[in-house]
Amino acid sequence: MPHVIIEHSADLRPDAAFLDALFRALAGHPAITKPETLKLRCTACDLHMLGTSGQSFAHATLLLLPGRDAATKSDLCQTILAQMEKALPDDTSLSVNLADLDLAYVKRVPPE
Repeated sequence: MPHVIIEHSADLRPDAAFLDALFRALAGHPAITKPETLKLRCTACDLHMLGTSGQSFAHATLLLLPGRDAATKSDLCQTILAQMEKALPDDTSLSVNLADLDLAYVKRVPPE
């Protein structure tokens, strides 16, 4: 169920290997009991502004159903940040935010 949405400046090109490494890191975390429910995606932002500089950036948003404690949430965010640090240039501005999904969240799962 967890979603990870990574918005990034258009000059960065995260690849399938990055998403695979992120998937494996999260799937191996004890808080992720059903890795098959992970949803990861990257979106390039063609136009952005970071203060007064033209700095490259990547910002991840982790969306979770409520119920995990603060330490677990922080650890999941650190896991995402660590993978971003490994894959993206050192001069890239990196950040991770977390949001709980509303309990009214709905989804449709295609039949197998």
